[in-house]
Amino acid sequence: MDTFFRFLYEFLLQFFSSFIIMFKGLGNGFIQMFNIPEYIKVINFYKDDFSAPEWILVVLAILVIILILGGIIFIIYFLVRKYIRFRKTLVEQESLLEEVASLNNQVADLIEEKESILAMKVSHLGLKPGEADTTDTDGGEDNKEEVDTTSSRFPKLTAVDLDFANYKVVSYGNNFTLEELVETFRNFAASKLKLYYKTEMIRLFISALASTKLVILQGISGTGKTSLAYAWGKFLKHDSCVASVQPSWRDRTELFGYFNEFTKKFNETEVLKELYLAGYTDDVYTVILDEMNISRVEYYFAEMLSILEMPNKDEWIVELVSSSWPDDPKNIVDGKLKIPPNVWYIGTINNDDSTFMVTDKVYDRAMPLDINDKGQVFDPIPTDAQDINYSYLDKLFSEAMANNPISEDTLNKINDMDDYVIKHFRIAFGNRIVAHMKKFVPVYVACGGDEVDGVDYFIARKILRKFEQLNISYIRDEIDGYIEFLDKTFGKGKMKECEEYLLRLKKLT
Repeated sequence: MDTFFRFLYEFLLQFFSSFIIMFKGLGNGFIQMFNIPEYIKVINFYKDDFSAPEWILVVLAILVIILILGGIIFIIYFLVRKYIRFRKTLVEQESLLEEVASLNNQVADLIEEKESILAMKVSHLGLKPGEADTTDTDGGEDNKEEVDTTSSRFPKLTAVDLDFANYKVVSYGNNFTLEELVETFRNFAASKLKLYYKTEMIRLFISALASTKLVILQGISGTGKTSLAYAWGKFLKHDSCVASVQPSWRDRTELFGYFNEFTKKFNETEVLKELYLAGYTDDVYTVILDEMNISRVEYYFAEMLSILEMPNKDEWIVELVSSSWPDDPKNIVDGKLKIPPNVWYIGTINNDDSTFMVTDKVYDRAMPLDINDKGQVFDPIPTDAQDINYSYLDKLFSEAMANNPISEDTLNKINDMDDYVIKHFRIAFGNRIVAHMKKFVPVYVACGGDEVDGVDYFIARKILRKFEQLNISYIRDEIDGYIEFLDKTFGKGKMKECEEYLLRLKKLT
């Protein structure tokens, strides 16, 4: 064994002595590098032989060495400082983790204490902990349904299930025309709500509902944008669900809510409840996005814009949770909710310094209506709110589109206008906008309007609006030519909305 130990000692010494030599060499290297007397000794040895130019080079050599040494010192200082900061961060993180763990323990203790208090309270009521109180406050009927509601992770939606457990879709036997609907709604708003709108505005509003599920009411404050959407809900006997948009809205959870992992409950919004309730009926519902551009619309409404664009309504599905639970509401399947087609979304917009610009992505999928004039007071026919089936209203829209298609002559004029706009303004409108027009204009005609007037309003709000993105000073000279083209193509003074818009645009330059 002595032989082995001597072997092991020499064997390991051969390995570890290399480290000693390396560290010793590194230390000697640093000592040699910063050995100032040696530098002075070398200079003194050669100083008598240096010429004047050589002394300049000597000074430069000394400066280079000083810079290198200074750089090495700075790098060492920087690395040490960075290590200290890194170490400090680790210590702070460990401290925070310890604090979080302590808080979690406190929360667990509080929950346990809360459960103990609730158990004592239940025992005081004469029940065993874990049992439900099935007696209501009047000492009467079974209140078990309410307990089931609160136990669900979707309490509001489960409550809707209970309210509509025995509900059957009602047919109201509607037989009005779209033109009659316009006058009925206008008279209702004036006689019951003291809100006065021109027939033309109501006609445009109904036509907008036919063309898309998202209608944008814009204009100066105080002209009745929100009131129009509010009156429509009252007219249908279903108050509009008002979602007051906040600047903090950043994603879809502001509309639908979110699942709280801590409470194991879904934080439901009133909008979600309204959508779920609408899925049970054949009535018409309205969601108002009040001041919708106080936050960026494409942040919180992007998913809905994509869903509502799908031609197949069976694909209008939004995922609320990733998986299903046994006690989930009956119409939430695999964590998904089908968006009902009998809901319209009406956004109001104020254009000022506190709001964001609505992008083309939103405008192209919506129908904007300008409300800049206050309606004149008139003597309305007293009119009550109406029960209206969504299926009947949708049938009226479909019949209007079939019976009043845009004439071939008007479509050719629109194509000529498209070519003109592309050539002179480098702007084109896609198939989506044309599809909206083919819905909007026929319904506008069925509501008592003129085809060219409907085309005029649609083009002004959906196409010419894009001119605002251009440099107005560059297109100013083209505006007069475009007005002449509209007069020549559609008839003198026929395109009033377009021409008024273009003249307002020209004044901005």
